[in-house]
Amino acid sequence: MSDFQKKIDKLVTRTVENNRWRQRECINLIPSESSPSLLVKLCEISDPVGRYAEHRTMKGREVYFYQATDFIRDVEEELRIEMQQYFGCTNIELRPVSGNMANEVVFKGIVKFINREKPAGQPLRKMRAVINNDLNKGGHLSAQPMGALFNFVADNLETGKENVYHFPVLKDNPYRADTAKLGDLIESIKPELIIFGKSMFLYREPVKFVSEIAGKMNPRPVLMFDMAHVLGLYGAFQAPFSEGADVITGSTHKTFFGPQRGVVAGNMAAGTGFEKLWIEIKSRAFPGSTSNHHLGTLLGLLMASYEMNQFKQEYQTQVIKNARAFAKALNSRGIVVEGDAKDGFTETHQVLIRVSKYGHGEDIARRLEDNNIITNYQALPDDDSFIDSSGIRMGVQEMTRFGMKEADFEQLAEYLSECVISNKAVKDKVKQLRQRFLTMQYCLPEKESLSLAARVLASILPADGYLNKFADNLKSLS
Repeated sequence: MSDFQKKIDKLVTRTVENNRWRQRECINLIPSESSPSLLVKLCEISDPVGRYAEHRTMKGREVYFYQATDFIRDVEEELRIEMQQYFGCTNIELRPVSGNMANEVVFKGIVKFINREKPAGQPLRKMRAVINNDLNKGGHLSAQPMGALFNFVADNLETGKENVYHFPVLKDNPYRADTAKLGDLIESIKPELIIFGKSMFLYREPVKFVSEIAGKMNPRPVLMFDMAHVLGLYGAFQAPFSEGADVITGSTHKTFFGPQRGVVAGNMAAGTGFEKLWIEIKSRAFPGSTSNHHLGTLLGLLMASYEMNQFKQEYQTQVIKNARAFAKALNSRGIVVEGDAKDGFTETHQVLIRVSKYGHGEDIARRLEDNNIITNYQALPDDDSFIDSSGIRMGVQEMTRFGMKEADFEQLAEYLSECVISNKAVKDKVKQLRQRFLTMQYCLPEKESLSLAARVLASILPADGYLNKFADNLKSLS
């Protein structure tokens, strides 16, 4: 075997081992991850994965700059319709390839929008002021000046930093906004953008409250909701468009069923005053931020959107039930669960626990990983920094999709508490538990999926030879 072959063989071996470990032996509780269905994955590796389909609106029509794009053009249009149905909105931009890029596209678009009437020869001005969630209170990195907001906000001449203000939070519950103080803050600084959304996300955001204040302002701020973590819970958790939000961004692979991409959704039809903002957002998506917008995952996202629109209600309901059952069970076993018990500790897929009594957050997360429970350590609102994390952040969405219900999460809570509190080895128990949940739910049944997967594989593999027998064997399993 040549060195080339040895390297390939070694990588394949490691890949298979990792697949088996993560997909068959572990309980994944990272709240920003989810496994796509088999058909979504196969869409991702189909022919469009290596293609281009650049396009933009020119002289009233959509112009494509590559040939052989009819199929992917139709895919993108169908996906736009599916997403409009999901959000109940008028505008969808699908070309961002991540949630972070979706945020940046919106920020760029707003800067262009607020400069639409600037005198000739004058430089573009930045956003005067922005309100967002503090990173140390659970705010998402991409909505910070160190993230995608970088260089789009004017400096505060007194502090020398960007003119970004944070949502004030309640003293007795730092996971909720203090709306009384927030109202005063909005009135005093008159921001041009208010960004809702977090990565440490337990409760609804005060969109309606802010919308009522913003509606009296002239010019009024853009209300943006970064739903990256809760995109797949739209409606059951919160429906920001119905509460007055103008634009929603998000990742399509956390609680949503899709591959790793981003999306921008808007309610900016004629008469809203933000029609031209949507035009700027589209132009910042292409050519402003993307060229090739990853057509393989675009096709996969269409398949995922079919699944989400079909199973949305039952999936979302079960996720929220599971999160609350998990939180309650952990609390009953002596684990300190963040949030308010009378609210069920959480309104989303996330459960946050405080583990400082038993060790550093990073060390506890490693201990859990060694026992096949995959989480991530998290700085809680009273921690000094992320490297001094006292918390563990978890999400129930992936294991819900593999079929776990409330009683199963109660069982998991027992194993997790044994591992955290008593430092017991629970790896074998966790592996046994996972064996009951290997078949993905909220998608086509396995038998039907295998038959369709075989058709896709047969179209990718060479027409003749033993590789095509692989597809035939897969089809026979169905």
